[in-house]
Amino acid sequence: QVQLVESGGGLVQAGGSLRLSCAASGLSFSSYFMGWFRQAPGKEREFVAAISRDGGTRTVATSVKGRFTISRDNAGNTLYLQMNSLKPEDTAVYYCAGGRYYSTKAGEYDYWGQGTQATVSS
Repeated sequence: QVQLVESGGGLVQAGGSLRLSCAASGLSFSSYFMGWFRQAPGKEREFVAAISRDGGTRTVATSVKGRFTISRDNAGNTLYLQMNSLKPEDTAVYYCAGGRYYSTKAGEYDYWGQGTQATVSS
């Protein structure tokens, strides 16, 4: 059974940092492309970042470029999202996802975590 479990969310002031983790089990982690998405109240789920299987290729959304970094530890079956210079508009539930294709589209990912809440106060 595939499981993706996010952690690391919380409440932080604007300008602060959070590091999200996603622990994967039940799948060959290094064989999957991974991504982070987020969903704010009343809004659609949106792409945040994606990373290739070996970590050599990364894509981040324009809205977080220069502030967020995606990385992975294949030996530890863990995906990360380092979030710096956080803004109130970054407040959302953050989801990790795994798929067979490198994509910025949520529909192309096969597995999803339950999400972790990140709240940025002004």
